[in-house]
Amino acid sequence: MSDILIVDDERDIRELIADILEDEGFVTRKTGTADDCMREVAETPPDLLILDIWLKDSDMDGIDILKRVKLNYPNIPVVIISGHGNIEIAVAAIKQGAYDFIEKPFNIDQLLVVIKRAMETSRLRRENKSLRQKDCTSSKMLGESPSFRTLVSKLDKVTKSNGRVMLTGPSGSGKEMAARYIHAHSDRSKSPFVVVNCAVIESDRMEAVLFGTEGADKSKSFGLLEMANGGTIYFDEVADMPSVTQSKILRVLVDQRFTRLGGVDSLKVDFRVISSTSQDLHSAIKQRLFREELFHRLNVVPISVPSLEDRSEDIPVIAQYFLKFFHNTQGHALRELDEEAASLLQTMAWPGNIRQLGNIIERILILSDSTGPIKAVDIPKDSPETSNGPKTNVINPSLAMLPLRQAREAFEREYLMTQIRRFSGNISKTANFVGMERSALHRKLKSLGVVNSGKLISD
Repeated sequence: MSDILIVDDERDIRELIADILEDEGFVTRKTGTADDCMREVAETPPDLLILDIWLKDSDMDGIDILKRVKLNYPNIPVVIISGHGNIEIAVAAIKQGAYDFIEKPFNIDQLLVVIKRAMETSRLRRENKSLRQKDCTSSKMLGESPSFRTLVSKLDKVTKSNGRVMLTGPSGSGKEMAARYIHAHSDRSKSPFVVVNCAVIESDRMEAVLFGTEGADKSKSFGLLEMANGGTIYFDEVADMPSVTQSKILRVLVDQRFTRLGGVDSLKVDFRVISSTSQDLHSAIKQRLFREELFHRLNVVPISVPSLEDRSEDIPVIAQYFLKFFHNTQGHALRELDEEAASLLQTMAWPGNIRQLGNIIERILILSDSTGPIKAVDIPKDSPETSNGPKTNVINPSLAMLPLRQAREAFEREYLMTQIRRFSGNISKTANFVGMERSALHRKLKSLGVVNSGKLISD
């Protein structure tokens, strides 16, 4: 329950306000002097302060208290009340940081509306501050591979614009990280970054979550659109947004305005829109599951986020990031990957992409008793063929059915392609690792019938 401190030198006024607020479910504290007020605030800062402008038998008046509270506790909203109110006092109070000013005798309904609005505004500011703090720690991009550098180059080009961006790529590939990177390097970086998890929010709640609500008593619940005002809103897995909501979001993008559910006032908003999907939106449009007009509004700048297998050269760097992350957040010992373990991770399949890699690293840290370097033997095998115990065959059964020469060629082909993928198509790095001259490796690949299949192969 919200805690409200009432400061007024008239006992009857203190008791009246307290009775009204307690009937509404608030917890109240009451005091009549400046010294008692500052003592209460210092011991337990309230969620809101109702402050009389004139206080008998006190060295400070309400404006003096307001200044000190706002200096030391800037997040506490203050509502000023006075029986001697005039426009000069009201202006002075607002300039010093008061949320609002109410004259005595006050209307009870007016008092309740002001208090509820002040507390809702305070909550929104705290949430926005929390969102901004979170953004600072989750927008760092990691990698050195060619595909990663291409991605970052594209992201850098859109950071200074206000154009809408559509991020595509497989689930777990880091699309939200890319969105946060755009926001953190934009002119809106000091404003909120708000995530809309379209695949998680229940369809019958989506509009209330996005637009907020407004009751007949003027009570309000802020939605995500309002929270994102001035900053960036990120529609994660936008293909899962209900069709009815798609139409309303399209209207918001056109008009830059919306109305809370149950409300009548049109609210103007200014935010940047970034969307993402792991689905084929063109197919969804053909099936009438996604509005084509909305797609064109969102898909101003399309950017593809590569899968982890397409940037396997970055796996050791990302794995080391997770090792440090779990050390800082869960208290696990800070460990390193040895070279053999890093090489093994680079050759594994990653259908779950970066999210799967993080899960593997966390599992290793939880189940391992060691605090030394992580070795290849510590890495669990997630593929179905390795999940039912050790293999009884020494070699791949398909190779056992081939003559020696063909089996050797098949092995060499698979081995070299695995290493090429590991080094993101870089032939020079591959040749150095396998112990061949670059020209010899080119000849070997040609003799094995290995050609560029669309993925990057470079020197």
